[in-house]
Amino acid sequence: MRFYSIIDDALADSRRSGPRYNCNLMMQTRRYALVAYVRNPVGEFVENLRRELHPELPHLPAHLTLLPPRCLQGGESSALAMLEEVCSQVNPFEITLGDVETFVPVTPTVFIRVAHAAYRMRELHDRLNIKALAANEEWPYMPHLTIVKMGREDQAQQAFMTARDRWAEFEGGRHIQVRELTFVREDEQNCWVDLAGVPLGQRLVSPQTR
Repeated sequence: MRFYSIIDDALADSRRSGPRYNCNLMMQTRRYALVAYVRNPVGEFVENLRRELHPELPHLPAHLTLLPPRCLQGGESSALAMLEEVCSQVNPFEITLGDVETFVPVTPTVFIRVAHAAYRMRELHDRLNIKALAANEEWPYMPHLTIVKMGREDQAQQAFMTARDRWAEFEGGRHIQVRELTFVREDEQNCWVDLAGVPLGQRLVSPQTR
């Protein structure tokens, strides 16, 4: 139900189709993304560590990003229909996390690399980056689980060392089951709302055909 540097604190709003996060400024151009929430001990570890490393940030739920933020090349309904069609043909899969790394000096971001089955995420990304959701990525797509994005490079280096040590001490499993993706929309700057859950390997029945 939640999301990372794209999605923040959950705010209830019965007028929306899902929860909202970190709502601040009005957006002139809405962006969309596709994520897989990490709701297991690894996700809890990342969220707790993020609060420790950057307590000024609002709550940032753990997730894997399949499609980074982008504007639609069409309407929401056509984008969702395409997502459902493609995802219905893809079986759920498991990924395994590797080491803590950083994108410094490109960005002050600390993350955990996807070490095993990253190709499944890349293949799915490429299959989904078409039609209404097609976009030229700002950076080459690399599967990872973000821990935190700091304000400066020196802060990111310090956060990296702390996260590396904590991750080495983590005794839980490092596997993540990817069974469902969530289509999200940015309604305001850094304020995202869940539009729809899209299961993998299941053909959905639209309300019009029921």
